[in-house]
Amino acid sequence: MEITCSFPHKLFNLTLLLWVSHLQATDQSFTNFIFGDSLVDVGNNNYLFTLSKADSSPYGIDFGPSNGQPTGRFTNGRTISDIVGEALGAKSAPTPYLEPNTEVNTIHSGINYASGSAGIFDDTGLLFIGRVPLREQVSYFEKSRDYMVRMIGENGTKEMLKKSMFTITIGSNDILNYIQPSIPFFSQDKLPIGVLQDSMVFHLTTHLKVRLHELGARKFVVVGVGPLGCIPFARALNLIPAGKCSDQVNQIVRGYNMKLRHSLRTLNNELGYHNPTFVYANSYDLFLKLVLNYRQFGLENADKPCCGGYFPPFTCFKGPNQNSSEAACEERSKFVFWDAYHPTEAANLIVAKALLDGDQTVATPFNIRHLNHL
Repeated sequence: MEITCSFPHKLFNLTLLLWVSHLQATDQSFTNFIFGDSLVDVGNNNYLFTLSKADSSPYGIDFGPSNGQPTGRFTNGRTISDIVGEALGAKSAPTPYLEPNTEVNTIHSGINYASGSAGIFDDTGLLFIGRVPLREQVSYFEKSRDYMVRMIGENGTKEMLKKSMFTITIGSNDILNYIQPSIPFFSQDKLPIGVLQDSMVFHLTTHLKVRLHELGARKFVVVGVGPLGCIPFARALNLIPAGKCSDQVNQIVRGYNMKLRHSLRTLNNELGYHNPTFVYANSYDLFLKLVLNYRQFGLENADKPCCGGYFPPFTCFKGPNQNSSEAACEERSKFVFWDAYHPTEAANLIVAKALLDGDQTVATPFNIRHLNHL
């Protein structure tokens, strides 16, 4: 009778797997862990019971990897994070955390935790029912980190995370919730604007410093809130004429961004000895310049959304003719806004290129490409 022992063989395979995984981690091309809202959601909300979804046509109509099928991205094509990742050598975009069996991609490309309608505050987006607030997104990353430790060990994980990028694009929904008319039974007393801004900055920087930094993150891109007073939804809500923006809304955004930028500068000074770098991405000025000077960028419309109406309920959906997306404009590359809330891929391309290679008016203390080379 032949006696075999499979244990050494299995042990060897496990050791080999860990060794290969470690090599992949240390030789990574570009790994990005993405947190945020619908501006960077790539499909997490597909797996939630929520009113905030982009899982039906014509969303994704120009997204090449899916052959024009919706993926959960709230635009017609790529998000800014998609474009930045491609430019920095990402082999594929980080997959949504809630997608089944996505753990295996953690080490190779990172994970996307972003969720449409989510905010810095837990109760932001309550009317949409399901969403993943920032606090929970960071908790999901903790689970991803546990997986990495199991695969490549604690030291391997620390080395990998030091090289990885952490992108945070959130805050828009907190302000949009604030400016919307109160709804009976759902509304709360509104905070003074200054208190709202301070609270947003405090909660966000707490997640950055106390949680993500402690878990090993070192390279941060923190995206400021864009000029919400210029999006079709806010203009319609405030009855702003074409070609104009709501300065009242934009003033709230500017105050928040100023405080956030100052706080990130403070974090860089405080934590510099641990080599973290917090880059502030000035999306406000970039988008405002684009909206006000859209023809200089080769675009033709900065007022109306390409898809959906200019007035409530702002729905973007495929028309009754299943062979065509009747609700979407034909010249999508000529519009700044895809729907009442989100930019088109054309706008995302312009902003992404500026964030990658722009000067300190665009990103401080330096641009994203410089951060990636550190």
